[in-house]
Amino acid sequence: MTVMKIAWESLVPNCIKPDQNTKKNPKEKNVIRTQISFHGIPVSDISSSTLSSDLSISLAGSNIHSFNLQELRVITQNFSTSNFIGEGGFGPVHKGFIDDKLRPGLKAQPVAVKLLDLDGSQGHREWLTEVIFLGQLSHPHLVKLIGYCCEEEQRLLVYEYMPRGSLENQLFRRYSVSLPWSTRMKIALGAAKGLAFLHEAKKPVIYRDFKASNILLDSDYTAKLSDFGLAKDGPEGDDTHVSTRVMGTHGYAAPEYIMTGHLTAASDVYSFGVVLLELLTGRRSVDKHRPHREQNLVDWARPQLKDPRKLRRIMDPRLEGMYSEEGIQNAALVAYQCLSHRPKARPDMSTVVKTLEPLMNYDDSSSMVTFVYTARAESNDVSEKDIKGEDGQKELKKESNTSPHHQKQHHKNQNRHRKELSPNSPLHNGFKRA
Repeated sequence: MTVMKIAWESLVPNCIKPDQNTKKNPKEKNVIRTQISFHGIPVSDISSSTLSSDLSISLAGSNIHSFNLQELRVITQNFSTSNFIGEGGFGPVHKGFIDDKLRPGLKAQPVAVKLLDLDGSQGHREWLTEVIFLGQLSHPHLVKLIGYCCEEEQRLLVYEYMPRGSLENQLFRRYSVSLPWSTRMKIALGAAKGLAFLHEAKKPVIYRDFKASNILLDSDYTAKLSDFGLAKDGPEGDDTHVSTRVMGTHGYAAPEYIMTGHLTAASDVYSFGVVLLELLTGRRSVDKHRPHREQNLVDWARPQLKDPRKLRRIMDPRLEGMYSEEGIQNAALVAYQCLSHRPKARPDMSTVVKTLEPLMNYDDSSSMVTFVYTARAESNDVSEKDIKGEDGQKELKKESNTSPHHQKQHHKNQNRHRKELSPNSPLHNGFKRA
């Protein structure tokens, strides 16, 4: 297939003046070689001085709008601090509101406007990659790109507004209500479906930066992948991988990718395993504030995922035991497989989706905690010392576990919510291969 060289200034009309841009942003003066799918045509040699096609023409029919900077100033109240949402690697994000008064045919809705930080780590290439990929891809679990803006050195992106923010904020924010187990599984399943869609597209895409901060949540906690600035076309034909610079986030990147620069869909699967582990444990992938042995989440937690007793110890204590024992064991099995050090031993994302879907049927109230003793605690025959003292705790545990009534009710609840992995389950024999 012929590789075409096209110029930045013609792809994004009136966007940049090569001589001036090189002076304003010296990071972009070197030619950056990459491969981006442009409606089926590989594009190489992308830089601020080389590209050739009209972006607005190429995105015709995609319903993505080209805004000017003044319009975006109006809808964000001149990017006021009161509309500030947050900031990532690309730059600050502000909330705005658009309707057909701004542009005929626009649906009235809140939006998130992301402005490129000219002194940040990302630039033209990431902005263009985002526009191209989200201009071609549409899926319920990918964030919707509504439009873009390119004036002089300014680069902006306009997305649908996600009211719950990122998974990172929801999961790790202090003093926030803990996400219930069923919500965590809903998020994991939605993100898995988004990755599976990318990997199985006609032109497969490797996301490359799958992490909690790039998973956005709408009002009912539907997960959508965002920030496609580091995405890459997957290997074609007989190729098994894409060779590229090592990019991504420490703690999420697959070990073989870090060591060799060889990027495959299995690299995304590993990153998914890290996020699933974060959902299980409530811990960040890397946390320098923890004891040395626990700072890297994968190194600390993965060896404990196969043992149900050890698994209980690493589960997020904020869940307070409100989850199904079968559910956490099956989810832990998925995480264990995804985090295999051998890329070929990891399941593909379609298999992950099929394995996670049954976990949505587990009830949060089906707790794996083996004793709940409120009735006897209120009895006159049991003193407060018996309940709170260490000896009293041991006795209550033993009594509640041996009580015929408790055993009968416990087994009844377990049978009602039990969803065993069948012998034909995609991950049933997974531990032997990992």
